[in-house]
Amino acid sequence: MTDTNLTWNTALLYPAPDSPELEADLASFEPQANDFRTNYFEKIATLDPPAILAAVQEYEAMQTRMARPFCYAHLLFAGDSGNEVHRALSQRCSELGSRLSQALLFFDLELMNLPDELFDRLCALPGAANYRHFLQSIRKFKPYTLQENEERLLTRKDLTGSRAFTKLFDELSASLRYTMAFEGEQKEFTGEELLALLHHPSPEVRFNAQTTFLEKHAEGGNGLVFGTVFNTMALDHGQEMELRGYASAIQPTNIGNELSDEAVEHLMQTTEANYRLAQDYFRLKAKMLGMDRLRNCDVYAPVVETQKKYAFDEARDLTVTAYRKFDPEFGAIVQAFFDERRVDVLPRPGKSGGAFAMGISPVDPPFLLLNFTENLRDIATIAHEAGHGLHFVLSQKQNSLNYHAPLPLAETASVFGEMLLTRLLLDREDDPQVRKSLLCAKIEDIIATTFRQTVLTRFELRLHAERKNGLLSNERIAELWLEENGRLYGDSVEMIPAYKWGWSYISHFIHSRFYCYSYTFAELLVLALYQQYRETGDAFKPGYRRLLESGGALSPADTAKLAGIDIESSGFWQKGYDFLAGLIAELQEMV
Repeated sequence: MTDTNLTWNTALLYPAPDSPELEADLASFEPQANDFRTNYFEKIATLDPPAILAAVQEYEAMQTRMARPFCYAHLLFAGDSGNEVHRALSQRCSELGSRLSQALLFFDLELMNLPDELFDRLCALPGAANYRHFLQSIRKFKPYTLQENEERLLTRKDLTGSRAFTKLFDELSASLRYTMAFEGEQKEFTGEELLALLHHPSPEVRFNAQTTFLEKHAEGGNGLVFGTVFNTMALDHGQEMELRGYASAIQPTNIGNELSDEAVEHLMQTTEANYRLAQDYFRLKAKMLGMDRLRNCDVYAPVVETQKKYAFDEARDLTVTAYRKFDPEFGAIVQAFFDERRVDVLPRPGKSGGAFAMGISPVDPPFLLLNFTENLRDIATIAHEAGHGLHFVLSQKQNSLNYHAPLPLAETASVFGEMLLTRLLLDREDDPQVRKSLLCAKIEDIIATTFRQTVLTRFELRLHAERKNGLLSNERIAELWLEENGRLYGDSVEMIPAYKWGWSYISHFIHSRFYCYSYTFAELLVLALYQQYRETGDAFKPGYRRLLESGGALSPADTAKLAGIDIESSGFWQKGYDFLAGLIAELQEMV
């Protein structure tokens, strides 16, 4: 592998950020949007159902065309946010997107306010079948939607409000540089490289890596900026919720997810009632490491003396093989990401941290961003993001308005892919010590994807609730953070001093409020799916494929039913934690 084919080939979308093709597309959008507005503004309710459906299809075609340049700009910015050309294009697209939203938002509003009889006739049209869920989803926000001029004002102010602070958060996070003593000399690291050292066998290295990473977020004016961003985003969200009449900060997320507030609260309460499982595991791991008690920088410590390193080509091949063993076509789809260079692999200065998959539209190829540092967890990350990519490819059967899966199911294919990888690794491994390490990695992954995400959601809820009463100091934000983490860790894990800044780098709080419980939902759903796969074998696969192909065409409950899962059944969420308890008991026997 060379450096060239370890970066993504964005020329699959446009030749370059200054290409005529990109310029032509960007220049065409406002005339298209204005023509659409001229043709339909204040007229939708006067049309017959077939004419309304034709307008919906025209709107959907515009969304498809607009997705490509905006996603292209995001990919360039994520790959190198320090590049002035990339930053300028990203900002241009942000401003253009705001103007387009203002011009087109009338359409959602007029669909939302259609008389019930006319709306029902529209949905009953045979050609509306693929748009029905989109149309019905819009109507759910009717009680919380303002008049068009007010909605346009909110969209306009977001450009210099929440969007500007999101951009500031991203640029500052990507600009941070870290220096730490390592292997006898001072070395420079990216944030992702430091976080990878939490898997280092040395307790001192793990402590120094987490401390260096988190203290950088407090250093100089960084702490002031992060605190201001969090305060501003929470205040902005709270004020908008008040204007719209929502009962809580999380309510619009739940409505969008088609889950009741009560169902989400039940999910989190069930998770919190099982925190003891995580604490049991942390105590067991401390015993395995010969420690009296873990520190939170030790949670991912290797349990074998020599941690295996994986070259990227090996990690890639393992991921492809795991998917291919489940379904040859799934393996071919994942292989294509690498063959076509739709993956950006290595960490570097200016590149976004973490990992993501970007699905663009039903007619454009998805892309993956990684920050590969050669450890076992990085292979799990490849399998995770490849699962997202697979989901995006299979859901290209849908139109742009139904392309993206509902948020609670957005993590389904990614987490299931991790399960397939774990099974492959366990089946190939004879060394009991390595098998023990693999089992630990899977348990830790489930803990991170269920318990930790509930901690994040509870912290976020408290942050928004307290911000209503006034500006929060960084010290108070840290108190909320440590209190919610303390509920998970109990007396089984000691939190290091720098961990009070652990909230400051988590981008979900800024990019997608209250997203985190979706990970818990998905993990527990996948445990049920995987258990069903073990029990039924090949008979499971067609239903699972239909689930992925459905994109956002159905509600989460109806989508899960395609694979034979009833998420509304009594005790459903507890079944996932019973599975986790079995894994911990298996590890206990090995120890």
